[in-house]
Order: sequence, then structure tokens, then C-alpha cells
Amino acid sequence: MSDLTPLMQQYFSIKDNYQEEILFFRLGDFYEMFAKDAQIAARELELTLTARNKGSGEETPMAGVPCKSAESYIAQLIEMGYKVAICEQVEDPKATSGLVKREVVRVVTPGTVVNNDLLEDKDNNYLAAIIGNQDGFGFAVVDVSTGEFVTTQLDGPTQINKVIDELSRINPAEILLDNKVEETEEIIEFIDNQLNPILSKTKEGFTTKEAYRLLTDQFDVVNLEGFGCEELPLAIQAAGAILDFLVETQKRSLNHINQLATYSTTDYMVLDANTRRNLELTQTMRDKSKRGSLLWVLDQTVTAMGGRKLKKWVEQPLLELDRIEYRLDAVEEITKNIFAKEELKELLTEVYDIERLLGKIIYGSANARDLISLKSSLHILPEVKEVLDQFKTPKLKKLQDNLDKLEDVACLIENSIKEDPPTTLTEGSIIKKGYDNQLDELLEAMENGKQWIIDLQKQERERTGISSLKVGHNKVHGYYIEVTKANLDAVPEDYVRKQTLSNSERYITPELKDKESVILGAQENSKELEYKLFVEIRDKVAQETERIQKSATILAQLDALLSLAEVALNNDYTKPQLNTDDQIDIEAGRHPVVEEMMEEEVFVPNDTYLDQQSDRFGIITGPNMSGKSTYMRQVALIVLLAQIGSFVPADKAKLSIVDRIFTRVGASDDLTTGQSTFMVEMNEVANILNNATANSLIILDEVGRGTSTYDGLSIAWAVTEYISNPEKIGAKSLFATHYHELTELEERLPGVRNYNVAVKEEGDDVVFLHKIIPGEANQSYGIEVAKLAGVPSEVTNRSKEILDWLEEEEDKKVTEDTNQSQKKENQIKEEAGQLALFQGQTSEVVQKLSKLDIMSLTPLEAMNKLHQLQQKAQEEVN
Repeated sequence: MSDLTPLMQQYFSIKDNYQEEILFFRLGDFYEMFAKDAQIAARELELTLTARNKGSGEETPMAGVPCKSAESYIAQLIEMGYKVAICEQVEDPKATSGLVKREVVRVVTPGTVVNNDLLEDKDNNYLAAIIGNQDGFGFAVVDVSTGEFVTTQLDGPTQINKVIDELSRINPAEILLDNKVEETEEIIEFIDNQLNPILSKTKEGFTTKEAYRLLTDQFDVVNLEGFGCEELPLAIQAAGAILDFLVETQKRSLNHINQLATYSTTDYMVLDANTRRNLELTQTMRDKSKRGSLLWVLDQTVTAMGGRKLKKWVEQPLLELDRIEYRLDAVEEITKNIFAKEELKELLTEVYDIERLLGKIIYGSANARDLISLKSSLHILPEVKEVLDQFKTPKLKKLQDNLDKLEDVACLIENSIKEDPPTTLTEGSIIKKGYDNQLDELLEAMENGKQWIIDLQKQERERTGISSLKVGHNKVHGYYIEVTKANLDAVPEDYVRKQTLSNSERYITPELKDKESVILGAQENSKELEYKLFVEIRDKVAQETERIQKSATILAQLDALLSLAEVALNNDYTKPQLNTDDQIDIEAGRHPVVEEMMEEEVFVPNDTYLDQQSDRFGIITGPNMSGKSTYMRQVALIVLLAQIGSFVPADKAKLSIVDRIFTRVGASDDLTTGQSTFMVEMNEVANILNNATANSLIILDEVGRGTSTYDGLSIAWAVTEYISNPEKIGAKSLFATHYHELTELEERLPGVRNYNVAVKEEGDDVVFLHKIIPGEANQSYGIEVAKLAGVPSEVTNRSKEILDWLEEEEDKKVTEDTNQSQKKENQIKEEAGQLALFQGQTSEVVQKLSKLDIMSLTPLEAMNKLHQLQQKAQEEVN
């Protein structure tokens, strides 16, 4: 360090504390980066890489960006997954004789972004923390841009799955992990393969006691009982770890994070990662886009806050009947009052993202235009409250009663900030006349001075007779009188030469110099005063954070309800009737997304009836492309829509509340973890068998297809027995399969029903009617499907010939097998009779089989036992 210049010594001493971040080091009007940081920035941002002498003749790489455009460069680095430490000059260079003091004032990471330009309007930007020990996991999440802060404790035998499910729902931009979680292979694999966050470590040795102190200090309380987590140490530790990280990186007020909500995964319908993906709730499986998802259909919100709120509703369907019906009643009333709906929608189009504006205000990064945006948003609150007076349902009345009109906050901004202020805060022209007397005097002095200058030019032209004489100003020389060289002989004696140009001379007078001091002094002082006044106004607004947040939340809920009503009206949805009779009874149900994507065709609706008695388990057979998967998914989506408080795409729907929806949909190899199709499939099946309850809804789209036919059939058969058995699970289920043998279970198992997709045959062609009807499918129509898919006729014709031959051979084989079986049976009877004369003992296989409690075995245990008995039988025969 002793060989370095003082500036580079300062840089490296600061950089030592920010090894993982790219350090933006303020030098005048630029942020400079050095050494490895400069090389990374030059490569990623396409900057020119230069060098700086360290003081000993050795050079160090250097790259820089202008301060005015730094945000865009920071945005690019954050998007690429880097962290940026912003180091500012914390002293006025004019007031310092030596090296200017510099400090890191903030660390920007993917999970702590507050700049709207770096964020998606209708998506939250979450920072998560996961803390683990032998008892379970603490899980906490914050959105720094909005102030949302929640925590929970995940324990029990499925605690790891719970963590994965929450990560799938939240999809955080950044995750803080402790050592225990880093060693939990399943969680790390899921993060690596399914998410794309930045991973950061929690502070080494961070304790629950430290977390508790941090949280109580932040919320200014003596305990955490009011937040519901007093007895949840891991939840406290996770929330504290987040707060500790924010204090270390943000280095400023976090007053907008003023509440901590404790939740339980049992508060909402549980949707695991597979189900979220398979039902395409917020993004499609293929390209991860919003278009084609359920949220794409539902989102008619006009505010960013409403969009984020609706997304939360979709991701967390409700379980409490009262809460669901409050939403449904509100949506219904809005659909019946079209004029009020349109009036509210028009008002909400004027609302900016109040939650994120407030975050910027708290952070001290909001400019005057942000306050004008806030004022415009607040101005509509009295009108919204007035329109809401037309509604009577409890949900809408509650929104109206709790809506704070915030007229004092709007009035403060209205009286102080100009309507079209500049984006910079140090150039003046922000504060309105009449707000501050001292500022008014300075502005008046400036205006009078400028008028004096205008009058001076006219006066001097008349006095000297020089018509081309002009009074000008520049930043270097201040005010001056300019005379062309052709008129120099007419210059008065009291003019003092200031500057010589090629075609003119510039002069000053003692009077002009005195006036210049007054004007420039007033100008500089007014700019400083305007900035000071603006900061005071911004701070006054920040003091009303809780009130503003409350009204913002109400506007978000209202926007989400209006969106559900809009979709219900436009798409002909109906209000579902919720029941406690364990029945799902849907008349003419439709798939909300598929019907929206269809342009020319008309969607074919279908009925559905499931209960926990005689119609518990539906086995659906039929050819590919006939609509089995669409049908099953639409049942799941209709149930889910009802439980978020939405109308549903059906003529009528009577639905019981389900605690979970499970989906097992055709899988492919998971190359990232080296798992085969069959292993992926079995993992999903195991998750269902281990976690489903009688109140769940299970959707199975092919089980056992990833292995040999007989293995697959036996597994599918055993899974059906297990799920349909009320003593095991007994959940309402739909199972689409190509194993036609499973249709025999309708006669064997109570509650199992066969369904198939209606097909119309027209000569050698078939038409899929997409109608689900009772009974089993007659055939698979595989060759006909191949025709529809565009397989050349030469191939499909040859396929038909081969199929006819195979069926003929199969008939012969069946006949031969029957004859041989009869002979074998007769032989066995004869041998058994002979053995009976000489042996009085029973076979060991028969003994074990007779003692086996089949109903207590899991499908996998049953298969293992069967395999063992088969081997034993072979040994006895041999």
C-alpha cells in the first residue's frame, strides 16, 4: 500500500471490504472501476479499458461511466447477476484541501433493487432467507421496493418439500443461505436447476437472539407477539437475517418496512412446484412467458400494484369459506354495476405505482417528478371513496371504510412542487412561488437582476450609440458587455476590458460587477434552498408511510377485484357455489386458457362430477390429441379459480374446498439431475401418495409409461387402488391412461368410474369430439392420430397392415395359450392329488401369501413382496 498514490490507497482500502461486489468509485463526474472490477465492467458493459499509474510505475486497469447515466450501467450488471457497491464522495471537494473522504453508501444486489427502471411492474422483486437446523427451516421474504415482509417456519417430515414449494411460489431474485441449508442437497439442487437467483451467505454465527433484537428495534416494539412469530425461533432468525443484510447493504432508513406478517403454509391451498408448473399458473412450461398462462387470462389490472396483488391471489388460493365468499360476492356486485366498474377502472388508470414510489421516497432517491406522480395518484382517492359508496357487499364496504383519502399529503405536494419539475434536484425550478418566503425573495432578486440586465443593454445602446452592443453571460467570465471591433472608438471610458475575441471585445463596469454578485449569489442560494426545501417535503411525505401504504393496498385489492369482474363479464364466467359436501359438480366447464387461445374453433365444454363416495376416482381412456389432458387441467383450474375468489368458465359449478391440488403430467428426462423419465415420474407419484389427503384433488396424466408395459401397468393399477381407497387417501381424482386394463377396476373397486373421449368414425378417418362420456374407449386410434399429425400415408398404410397382422398373431397366441393353460391346469391338479397322498405340509410360498396383509402395504412394498414370493416359488419348483 505504501507504494500507491493516496487515492489508490483509499480505493483499495475500501475495496478490501467489498470483494464480491463491483465497486463504483466516485471521481468527480464519473464512477471509476479499477483492477479486476474494471476488466469485468469493460467486458460486460462494452467500456473502453484504460490504465492508471499506481505510483510505482506499474499500471492498473481502469474503466469508468458518467454519474448521470450510471443507473443504466448498474441495471445491466444487476441483470447479469453482479452486485454493485456505490462509493460516493461524502465531503464537498471545495471545502477540502486534501483527499476527499469517500464511503460506500449502498450495495445494490438483485434482491435489493428499488429503481423502477430495473423492475417488472407487475412482479415482486423478492429477497429470501432460509435458515435451518435439526428442527426445520425458517423462511422469510422481503420486497425492498414495496416494503412487503413475511416469515414462516417450516417443519415436520416434509419440511424440505415445503421449502422447495415456497421457493417455487416466490421465485426470489436473491437468496440468503446459512451453512445448514447449503448442505441440504435437495434444496440446492432445486435452486440450481429450477430458479435463477443470486446466492448470498447469512452472517457467520448469526443467532436468534440477535435477530430478535434487530426486529424489535426495527418495529419499535418490546416483543414479537403482535407479529405472530414470538414462539417461532427459526422464522425470527430468517427474518432477522434479512434485516441484518439490508442494514449492511442499504445503509439508510428502512422505515417503509414497518410490518412483519407471519404466515403458515396451511393458511392457503398447497400447490407444489410440479403443480404450479403443470397448470401453468403464472408462466408457460415451454418458454416461461406470461402469455398462455392462467394469469395472462385473468390479468386485466390497470395498475402495477393490482397486477402484483392478483398474482399473489393466483399463487395462494384460499381455504376459508368466508374469505372466498367475500371476494366472490364483491366480484358479483361489480359485474352487476357496470357504470361504477368503468368509473373505478378509469380512475385507477391515473394511479402510479404508489408502493414503489414510497420505497424511493424512504430511500431518499425519489425526485420531484416522483412526488408529482404520487400526488396525481392520491388526487383520485376521494373520488374512489365516493364511487365505492354505491356498493354494499362486506368486502367492498370494508375497502371504502378503510380508504384514507390522504388529502393532506396531496395538498402538501400540490402547494410546494411545480407541475413539470426537472429530474435533477440541484438545478432549481422545483418549488412553487408562495411556498417559502426566503426562496421567494431570492427568486425575486434573480428576476429583478435579470430584468436589470435587459434594461442595461437598452440603456447602454442609447448612451453609446452602438446598436449592436449586447450584454451576455457565460459560466467562466460571468456577465459582460460585448462590442464589435468596428465600434471600439465609441466605447466609454468607464468600460473595463475583460476579454478579447477575434471580432469583438468584452467589457465590464463596476455597476455590472456588483449586480452580477447579487444575481449569481441569489441563483446559487436559491438552488441550495430549493434542494433543502425539497428534502424536507420528501421527509414529511415519508412520515406518512403507513397511511399511504394502507391506501395503496386497498387500491391494489380493488384493481384485482375489478380485473376478475372484467374477465367474468368478457368471458362468460359464472359464480361458483362453494359447499362442504365434498362434491365437485361442474356443468359445461371450459379450460380458461385454451378457449382464450382458440381463434376460429369453438371450445367443447364438458361436465364433471366427483365426490368421495361412488364417484371418487375417474379413469379416462381415449386416444392422444382427443382432449383428456385439457379436460383434467380445466377441472383443476376451475377449482383453483373458485378458491381465489374468481368466477369460473362453466354454466354452473358447485365445488367443495380442496386443501391441495396435485398434478402428475407426462414427464421427460431431467438431464440436469441425471434422472430418467421413469424416476421423475415416480418422484412425483411418491409426493402425491405421501402428502395427499381425502380433501385433495389429484390429476394423473399417465402413470407408469416410463418403464416396461407390465411394470408400468402394475404400478398404475396399484396407485389407483391406493388413492381410491378411503382408508389410504380416498381423494377426488382423475386419471388419464392408455392402459385399458385399468378399466376393469370399475367392477373391482368402489368409487371408480370409467370415462372416455367420444370419437366419430368417418370411413378410415376419425373425428375427435372432445366430449367426455361414461364408459371405456373401444380402441386407441393411434394410426388415425398419426394421420392427423401429418405422417405420410405410405407409413400409416403400412402401419395398418402390420397392426392387422399383429392382431391376427395375437389371436392365434391367445388360442394356443388357452389350450396349453388347460393342459397345464389338468397336469397340476393331477400332480397335486398325487402329492397329497405323500405330503401333509403346505408350501412356504402359500403360507407367506396367506398371512400377507395386502391392504396395509404401499404399492412399492406390494411389488417387492410379489417379487420375493415369485423367486421363492421358482426355488420350490426347481
